Amino acid sequence: MNIVRTPSTLEKLNLVGDTTAFEPAGDTPVAEVRRKPSPAELPCITQVATPRGPKSVMKSMMTTACERNCYYCPFRAGRGKTPRVTFKPDEMASAFDGLQRQGAVDGLFLSSGIIKGSVMAQDKILDTVEIVRKRYDYQGYVHLKVMPGAEYDQLRRAMELADRISINLEGPTDARLQALAPKKDFTVELLQRLAWAHELRSQGLRASSVTQFVVGAVGETDLELLSLTEKLHRQMSLARAYYSAFHPVVDTPFENLTPTLPTRELRLYQASFLLRDYGWNVEELQFEGEGNLRLDLDPKRAWAESQLRHQPIDLMRADRGELMRVPGIGPKGADSIIRARRKARLTDLGQLRKLGIRAPEQAAPYILLEGGRPPEQLRLF
Repeated sequence: MNIVRTPSTLEKLNLVGDTTAFEPAGDTPVAEVRRKPSPAELPCITQVATPRGPKSVMKSMMTTACERNCYYCPFRAGRGKTPRVTFKPDEMASAFDGLQRQGAVDGLFLSSGIIKGSVMAQDKILDTVEIVRKRYDYQGYVHLKVMPGAEYDQLRRAMELADRISINLEGPTDARLQALAPKKDFTVELLQRLAWAHELRSQGLRASSVTQFVVGAVGETDLELLSLTEKLHRQMSLARAYYSAFHPVVDTPFENLTPTLPTRELRLYQASFLLRDYGWNVEELQFEGEGNLRLDLDPKRAWAESQLRHQPIDLMRADRGELMRVPGIGPKGADSIIRARRKARLTDLGQLRKLGIRAPEQAAPYILLEGGRPPEQLRLF
């Protein structure tokens, strides 16, 4: 007689594995995605830099089954290689509570595949977090995925329960999204939810919103991605954009496509930080002929080579915004320079290093000290 044993919740979490490996949840996405869990950890536990500080976060899905057929996704409908695992809200909430009480985690990122429609999938996510918040009285960090097509009241409840929500656009335009995920509607199902989230924040809800793009699978350009990113920061108070370099998955329509270079993903993050944190406009970024960023230089240095190499700025006179345009000088460094020059003249790179600027030699080609360029150390190779 064959007896089929139902796997325990922890066994199911192991079966699900690192399902959200390419869906970052924190503020250091590159390190988060590339990190490998220790043998003692469940694969669903990830070290995440959150708005509340660094935390061990349980990242999982309510189900790995999905009725959508996104061309790049390992969970797409009909893919036989994906283990299909489903959790009930009580079960997932209890698993999180157990790990949290053991001290293994102090944060939750919850996503899901879509079965029987987006509304039902979203309800199961919300039901789980209602239990976590109310029955188990957990007051810590929660990041929730918003399903494409979720209802307004569901989005409101998600923002009441969570610290952060993800509404993933995946492509920068409707045409790009159709090439990635033909069953999703860019404007109606996704962009509208980001607009709703912005409206709900104006009503006092605190949860921030983020989005994610799949990079390199369908010919989208960096200019397209960053133009939309800038618009979302300015018009919809987007907290951040994630860029996921495309990796082909066996047994999907995109399995034979070329993977995207990690350097392209890195350059997009660097450029997006300039837009969000440094007050840049997308028109100031240096794009090559096809609308992509240079891979050999980070975007700030590429701009400095074009604009400052022959017109360096005087550190004793430049304002804060001008200082932050210099490679190697960020917001804290600019503030330190402004404070220091009120007391004494800045005459050499050593003074900059003492001010906390870790690599002042990066700034050397683009600045003036005592009316002249500081000496640059010649490279040996």
